[in-house]
Amino acid sequence: MVKMWTMIPWTLFCIVSMVYANDAFERALEERNYLIQKQLDTMLGSDIVLNDNEEKANKIIMALKEKEIDHGFAKPQYHNFSKHFFDYKDDVKRSELFKIIQKMPKGAMLHIHDTGVLGPDYVVSLTYLDNLFVCFEGNGIQFLFSLKTPTTLCSTEWELMRDARYSSGNVEKFDAKLRKYFTIVIDNPHEVYTDVNAVWSYFQNYFIQTTGLFTYKPVWEKYFYDSLLAFRDDNIMYAEVRSVFPELYDLHGTVYDIMDTAASYKKVNDQFMNDYPDFFGAKLIYSPLRQVSIETVKEYIANARKLKEMFPDFIAGFDLVGQEDLGSPTKEFLKELSEAGDDLNYFFHSGETNWYGTTSDENLVDAIVLNARRIGHGYAIIKHPLLIEEIKKRNIALEVNVISNAVLALVADVRNHPLASYLANNLPVVISSDDPGVWESEQLSHDFYVTFVGVASRRADLRLLKKLALNSLYYSEYSNKDEIVHEFEIRWTRFINSII
Repeated sequence: MVKMWTMIPWTLFCIVSMVYANDAFERALEERNYLIQKQLDTMLGSDIVLNDNEEKANKIIMALKEKEIDHGFAKPQYHNFSKHFFDYKDDVKRSELFKIIQKMPKGAMLHIHDTGVLGPDYVVSLTYLDNLFVCFEGNGIQFLFSLKTPTTLCSTEWELMRDARYSSGNVEKFDAKLRKYFTIVIDNPHEVYTDVNAVWSYFQNYFIQTTGLFTYKPVWEKYFYDSLLAFRDDNIMYAEVRSVFPELYDLHGTVYDIMDTAASYKKVNDQFMNDYPDFFGAKLIYSPLRQVSIETVKEYIANARKLKEMFPDFIAGFDLVGQEDLGSPTKEFLKELSEAGDDLNYFFHSGETNWYGTTSDENLVDAIVLNARRIGHGYAIIKHPLLIEEIKKRNIALEVNVISNAVLALVADVRNHPLASYLANNLPVVISSDDPGVWESEQLSHDFYVTFVGVASRRADLRLLKKLALNSLYYSEYSNKDEIVHEFEIRWTRFINSII
């Protein structure tokens, strides 16, 4: 009897302990769910409300996404996004999710460079045009269109491309070798592109070596037309293209200045919109090189003002381009740029660097104080919480180029790209592709796919994709936002219906 009464308090204690433990567990579970949901509610795209059809499409898209991510989680050795882009760029094209993203209306392309749009096979096709001379110089190459043999400097000899190709004895092998000049894709990037400067050297050589080919006026106009066609084919509605506005030339030795180049762009844009009235056209951002003197920047600004005066509805604004770590910092031109700020819209490349507290990193500060409308890349802004608050307050969009940052050696595994944090914190982000032709990616589909599957949360869904597309329209310089957003919604509805 004594033993029984002794056990009653112990039993009560156990019951109370179990109740308390259950309460603690319930509180922990409730808090856990709250925190997870709170994170989801603050992610980019959380303000999008899906209709019934979108919810159905979302289930299909998320099932495909989760299958890909779960496979990589279970077998990390096969996870694409931990590898170099060159290793998986073609494989992902077979993905059902990639094919869906290809069909998706993507809004606007807001960060791309004019002669980095189209891939090496297209560029090789240009070398079949008449009157093209070539100069092979060791590992280098020059091109020039001419009615007679060029007299410009060549350490070997100028020869007609037609003759060089057919005297090679093997046209297929000749073209395969030629193709390597028009891409930075290789089999062993980790061995060759050992650091940022190494890969940038190869990258910049592409633009240097193709100058004579692309600046031939007929080719320049053909390339731009076909670039617009490539945008449209990848379900892009509108584009803002960065260009250095080089001098063009023709077969008769006539050299065309920057205004003539702008006129060529405008002519092609108008023709394309006439041929394809469902495309909303393009605008140009004058983007000369940044590694120059103050006097040269003054000339740039004068050019930009003149371009804006001559083509007010076609020139979107001004930028400075080139490798930031090796180029002149924006602060060197702060006086000149601030004085011109009332006349020009700025879209500065800033923070395309892994360094912290250096001049290239602090270009971000200059872009903000110069009232840039968008910031190109903004890769390093993750290290600057104050600057993040400033871009949110000032509504300055970040033009993020995930694949470019990976290929140009800023990040090896895109899961570690700072874009993940930008998306989680609902920063003003647009997705672009920079120079897709140089690394053989689709115009925007690869970047959207890698962002959605490789960078964003596993829980990020159709709302993120839609928000990114809409952001590209809202942060563009297209004059009639209501018009283009209305058309986007029509195309988006067709896209959703095609999935379900």
